Amino acid sequence: MPWLHVNHERIPCKGILFDKDGTLLDLLATWGTWAELVLRGMEDQLTLLDAHFVGEFPRLLGTQHDAAGRLTGYDPAGPLSMATMEETYGILAWQLYAAGMPWNEALSCVINISKEAMSELRLRRSAKPLPGLISFLQQCAGASLKLAVVTSDGAKTTHEQLEWLGIADYFGAVVTRDRVNNGKPAPEMAELACRELGLAPEETIIIGDSNADMQLGKGAGLRLAVGIAAKGGGLGHLVDADIVIADFNELRITF
Repeated sequence: MPWLHVNHERIPCKGILFDKDGTLLDLLATWGTWAELVLRGMEDQLTLLDAHFVGEFPRLLGTQHDAAGRLTGYDPAGPLSMATMEETYGILAWQLYAAGMPWNEALSCVINISKEAMSELRLRRSAKPLPGLISFLQQCAGASLKLAVVTSDGAKTTHEQLEWLGIADYFGAVVTRDRVNNGKPAPEMAELACRELGLAPEETIIIGDSNADMQLGKGAGLRLAVGIAAKGGGLGHLVDADIVIADFNELRITF
């Protein structure tokens, strides 16, 4: 039986479920780039409408910016970290609607802005693994652990980004938001991943960076929920985590 070592504890397990954004990949390196491009496109549209963002600009997607306006961080409990693409479209389209654009035009405009940003992201192949991830995945493979990805992202971008990181082959199942009726924090993603891997929930661990990931694990009856604290994001949002770590260097697998 493989064992996960963390914080002087040793937990038996046969499989691990991973969130993607902020867990496998550095969210700022990928979605931070996308957010900067999208926000720039939104500013251009609002300028054409002779309008400005309603409310506090950083609250729009839950981003943090320096004095020059560059994106430097994000709220791990905010939309950039947790919202589906469809939810994000709604957040952004409302800004254009509030500026006087008809809702259908606002939604179409936002989708086009997002597509252009995604095309640029694909050209750059912007993706960076979290510290210690590759070594940890190698340990998991060496111990024959069954691994899966459970993410609120869609299938196309998920598979692309796993390929960019060079880690797609480690995972026996990939459960994206479009594969289930109810997304996080409902347990359906974890339940489907366990079925596809042939695992019992009580022998499975989940690792994620949002409390929705922790609630997903709890609701599915998984053995352990490990939270990764976003750099500079604090620990307060991971209220349902059993254990909180900074990165994968704090984890070790033996068998």
